[in-house]
Amino acid sequence: MSLIAVVEIDHPDLALAPTVRETAASIQVVSHTATDPETGMFFFLVESDSFRTFEAALGRDHTVEESTLIAEASTTRIYRLQHTPGTKLVSPITTEMGGLTLEAESTDTGWSVRLQLPDRETLSTIWEYCDREGIDFRIDHIYSLDEFAVDDGVGLTDPQRETLVTAYEAGYFEEPRDTSLQELADELGISPTAVGGRIRRGTSRLIERTLLSDE
Repeated sequence: MSLIAVVEIDHPDLALAPTVRETAASIQVVSHTATDPETGMFFFLVESDSFRTFEAALGRDHTVEESTLIAEASTTRIYRLQHTPGTKLVSPITTEMGGLTLEAESTDTGWSVRLQLPDRETLSTIWEYCDREGIDFRIDHIYSLDEFAVDDGVGLTDPQRETLVTAYEAGYFEEPRDTSLQELADELGISPTAVGGRIRRGTSRLIERTLLSDE
């Protein structure tokens, strides 16, 4: 039985960890490249209020060998990055064990990663690998694939879940709104752009897993 595991990983040498810790940018791995570590190239969707600040941090990031801007909009950009040899990655061991990295989104200090794995033994193997590498590995949620398909809340990363719940409780979805993106950003300690991105991606995930599930 396949399972879905949502885990948080943290280590100073994880990919982009220095940039994640230094900036308020919201960073997401472009999914289809996350499971192909053999190329040495990874693509990241970045939402930021200040790309000058983000790129300055990127230039100091010891996990980044090379970075290329691929596409850009006002508050969103896509970068192609090549990591330095010492960069710690979880995607290679996940792929080696027959798993998939479905989603990876930055947290305050590291990454929230959603993995599809063949079984719990595979999850244990990945945990043991992280333990050997000194990577902090915290399991947030585990679901069987059947449960994943029918659970209304499944599929959200912890940052998305926290942001949606905070926005709902603060009246962001009321008409008229009782709060703003800036007020939510102040409460969550992230940028308004990051808040907006988490709300959009989280809402999209909920629609995909609930309203479209029968289709």
